[in-house]
Amino acid sequence: MLYGREGEQAAVDGLLDAARAGRSGVLLFRGEAGIGKTALLDDAVARAGESFRVIRAAGVEYEAELPYAGLSLLLAPGLDRLDALPGPQRRALEAAFGLSDEGRPGGHGADGAPVDGVPVDGGSAADGPTAGAGRADRLLVGLATLGLLAELAADQPLLCVMDDVQWLDRASLDALLLAARRLQAEGVALLLAARTGGAPGADGGAAERPLGLPERQVTALSEADATRLLARRAGPGLPAAARDRLLAEAAGNPLALTELPVAAGPHTSAPGGLPLTSRLLIAFHGQVTGLPAATQTLLLVAATEESGALDVVLPAAAVLGVTAEHLAPAEESGLATVTADRRIAFRHPLLRSAILQRAPHHQKTRVHHAVARALPDGDRRTWHLALAATGPDAGLADALERAAVRAERRGGHGGAAAYERAARLTPDRDSATRRLVLAAEAATEEGELARAEALADEASGRTDNVLAHALLDQVRATAHFWRGAHPTAHRLLLDAAGTDIDPMYAARMLLQAFHAAWYAGEEPVVAVLDRLAVLPLADDDPLAPLARHLPAAVLPALGRPATPLRPVREAVEAARRAGADSPVDLVQLCGATLVLGRDEETVELAAELIAEARAKGTVGVMPTLQFFLAEAELFHGRHRDAELTATEGLGLARDTGQHQWVSQLTALLACLAALDGRADSCAELAATALATTGPQTAAPAAGLAWVQWALALLDLGQGRAGDAADRLHTLTTGPHRHHISATRAVPDLVEAAVRLGTPERAAEPYERFARWTAAADRPWAEALRLRCQALLGPDELAETAYRAALSRHATAHRPFEQARTALLYGEWLRRTRRRTDARPHLRAALETFDRLGAHSWAARARTELSATGTPAPATPTGTPQSPLTPQELQIARLAAQGLTNRDIAAQLFLSPRTVAHHLYKAYPKLNITSRTELTTVL
Repeated sequence: MLYGREGEQAAVDGLLDAARAGRSGVLLFRGEAGIGKTALLDDAVARAGESFRVIRAAGVEYEAELPYAGLSLLLAPGLDRLDALPGPQRRALEAAFGLSDEGRPGGHGADGAPVDGVPVDGGSAADGPTAGAGRADRLLVGLATLGLLAELAADQPLLCVMDDVQWLDRASLDALLLAARRLQAEGVALLLAARTGGAPGADGGAAERPLGLPERQVTALSEADATRLLARRAGPGLPAAARDRLLAEAAGNPLALTELPVAAGPHTSAPGGLPLTSRLLIAFHGQVTGLPAATQTLLLVAATEESGALDVVLPAAAVLGVTAEHLAPAEESGLATVTADRRIAFRHPLLRSAILQRAPHHQKTRVHHAVARALPDGDRRTWHLALAATGPDAGLADALERAAVRAERRGGHGGAAAYERAARLTPDRDSATRRLVLAAEAATEEGELARAEALADEASGRTDNVLAHALLDQVRATAHFWRGAHPTAHRLLLDAAGTDIDPMYAARMLLQAFHAAWYAGEEPVVAVLDRLAVLPLADDDPLAPLARHLPAAVLPALGRPATPLRPVREAVEAARRAGADSPVDLVQLCGATLVLGRDEETVELAAELIAEARAKGTVGVMPTLQFFLAEAELFHGRHRDAELTATEGLGLARDTGQHQWVSQLTALLACLAALDGRADSCAELAATALATTGPQTAAPAAGLAWVQWALALLDLGQGRAGDAADRLHTLTTGPHRHHISATRAVPDLVEAAVRLGTPERAAEPYERFARWTAAADRPWAEALRLRCQALLGPDELAETAYRAALSRHATAHRPFEQARTALLYGEWLRRTRRRTDARPHLRAALETFDRLGAHSWAARARTELSATGTPAPATPTGTPQSPLTPQELQIARLAAQGLTNRDIAAQLFLSPRTVAHHLYKAYPKLNITSRTELTTVL
């Protein structure tokens, strides 16, 4: 029976009721040790009853460095359903759980022979702002977790319970969080509990940081409820003075109310002046100390083994001279029980911590060694041997390095810890240094920037090897980049690439330096590209086509000379012939196409790479590719397509923690909202984009330039030319004036400045834009330049420029920009009293704006048309856009192509039941009743 938890129980009941109705939900309980979180989880399992399938696991402190340890325990009951998952997800989960040898290709070269104390592979986890590809398998494991939960809920609702999240290994936590965020209509209730207040030995972790899930803080019991609980526990004979003292000491903590009376007795007081958790640990210490020595040893083995499985605990205990019979005193005292699945379960998670904390080091070492002997070969056995090691051990260090490689190939965290521990156990100095380099790189990949820098500093002091120092500078540069110190990152990488190292390594560093330079300013970009252009890479290096194409694609856009730009398709084919077999290898080529206006190449290549990423499961790179594709779709005037692409990319970026692309994609959606005249939505999205930065960065949000453009477009569409001009002048003359959004925003600055009567504010940006359009050599770009010329030039030449612009617009299907040119031309004609000539241009602009749903621009065109003396068509009563949400429209389009729900789910990384849910929501909105009608409607 629970006291004072009616609110929490009601929340659980709501979650369970929703799952029974086919809806999924998540709830996280947070609270201090002993506050009743585990009791609430137990109560939830009881409330679920037999109508639910229940799976349950808990995080364990010693497993916090073992990738996917917690998740494998949780999902073990569903492994017989792996074949129901899409191939890439199934393979990722099998690799994560050690059921196959497959994993993320690449890694840090730990499988190769060392060359002068450094790895032979030049690959680094530090891939700069397009990083995310290395998270691909982690994302796939999370998606597979979602799929497996949905499969387990196929026959009956599923209650999934995870306790002690603060001890959960990072890879398991990431996978579970991703699944939690994407749960929709599977009939899954996910309940989690995390201890706050710095659990003993914890580094905070999930205990304190926000996880982005619905949560309830479990607080102390009221005095009345605490009194009722204490009375039930201590009985009616408890003296009033002892009762009052215990109530004061427990401060409403249920575990304290349960355990302190046992530990202290009715007439003695627990140690004062200590935090409550410490007093509870002392209480448990006292209870354990009263047990026979052999029983204490057996409990220590069970606490150390993590899962408490008797098949491991008893053989390990036998090594120490302890048998199963020695468990009886612990069972009789209620400290431990044996569950139906043959595991030793402690009365409370804090009891495990107390047992581990009280054991002396030499005893822990013996127990770890005994547990290792009882485990089969594998990473858990290796880790226990490492914890038992008391000095250098070359064989164990090799095993730890192999475990680190496997962790990286599975896409999991833990590689840095394994590499570092391997280095500490390595007798040979050069090999130890090599492993420290690997640990530093792995720590960077895992986002532990301070740890990475500390390891880099330690490794640097141990070697004079030039390549080792260059790789360590790359680690430092990555840390600086993610903190927003882009100039420092750029300088470190440029210097590292300039040392006497193989061009293969230098190319990787220069390509990362290009990312840092992009945010540092125009001159740093030129410096990197000049170096890259002359780098003597072998033709068979997969990076050679990119290294040659990038300078040719970017330098002319900055007004610098370069070799002639060839079609990107040639570079892609050359890269593939040289071994670039993943979208990750080609993503930079895709982004480069936008710099010089090759938007049609972007659309083709990005769509190809996104489809390939879906098929191969390389989904960590998809937000980057989808940002590029959404940009190109926006520039082509395909606003609804751009919204669909950006919305899906934003969801994936959030799920993978790619803050840069969350900011960029949110800002691009703000731009689309501005074009549609959705002022409130634009402002909200812009604020979100600006607030989205990495947890360790002080730099402005990555989406700042797009936000400036979005807000300026909103101002311009609603007639606030002054505000628009101020924003656009800052954007197009600032340090990021070379960014794609800044370049494409110049025509908007020209329009705003001319409307204000201050065309000189746009003079210098226009001159750069004119040079850019000449280098781009695209009809639509020349049309925009001519439109600017018509606005800026003498009035007697305006008509010629407008007509030339419209002529070039006619050869490129960019309806929105063509309509804007027609609107400006019509406005000019009306001002020159040529109303009859103005009407067809204004009418054409209005029709296009109405069709695209660009409401503020349509209103302006409607006002201008009415001013010519001709009544403008009425505002359409219905919305010209689909009434569906972006996800509903995306699903409906795929269904219209004939894909099954399972096929759609695999493409969009959803569960089939969620796909079905969205389709049934879409049918009434489209006024249809069946799937077969989708083709006609869409």
